[in-house]
Amino acid sequence: MSSSAVTYEAVDQIAIVTLNRPAQRNAINQDVADGLLAAWERFNASDERVAILTNAGDDFCVGVDVKAPAQDFPACVPNVGVRLNKPLIAAVSGWTVGGAVVMVQMADLCVAADTTKFSFPEAKVGFTGALVAGLAARIPHKIAMELMLLGEVVGAERAYQVGLVNKVVPRDQLLEAAMSYARRLAANAPMVLALLREFVSEVLPRGPSEVAAHGRLAIARVRQSEDAKEGVASFKAKRKPQFKGK
Repeated sequence: MSSSAVTYEAVDQIAIVTLNRPAQRNAINQDVADGLLAAWERFNASDERVAILTNAGDDFCVGVDVKAPAQDFPACVPNVGVRLNKPLIAAVSGWTVGGAVVMVQMADLCVAADTTKFSFPEAKVGFTGALVAGLAARIPHKIAMELMLLGEVVGAERAYQVGLVNKVVPRDQLLEAAMSYARRLAANAPMVLALLREFVSEVLPRGPSEVAAHGRLAIARVRQSEDAKEGVASFKAKRKPQFKGK
């Protein structure tokens, strides 16, 4: 899978997923959302053992495109729209805003360029999807409240100090630092990594919006499945349905 908005490259059992709308500061429109969803599905089904989510251009992502927003943002968020069965590393630089903070929140590890600025301004603009609520289970509560309620900008060094990122590096070393983590992960036992990630997902609390998104998207997948179509067709034809589990 490769598109103009999101690219997928496999290198040494590592998937590199790149947001590729630098002129629009990688704002998430429907093309980006569709590209990310396809990337996570491909990654889960692939032989790649770890994925890196990064950006073309100076800014990781300024959130949902306000001029042409994605119709269902949660569907493209890793570990929300698609539950990954392998580790994900976020490698971010520049402005990381709104929904982009949520994507970092949902990654297992994060490397940030020293130019990175995290911002969640939804309280200032008067709307929210509230997926970010789970951030309070991942970094100190008061820092999460500062980011969410005040809309304060958090720089790379402070993000490192409070545990939002694992490592801060110069911008030109960002991808290599992420690849260093990825190579080490790819060399580890996949079953152990999968089990630990699964157990950790049971330990970390999920916000109401995240729980609702999981349920809504799971129901949508059933409703849009081949089996759902077969069920309707068999009922109309008054015959026994032939379900395939997909």
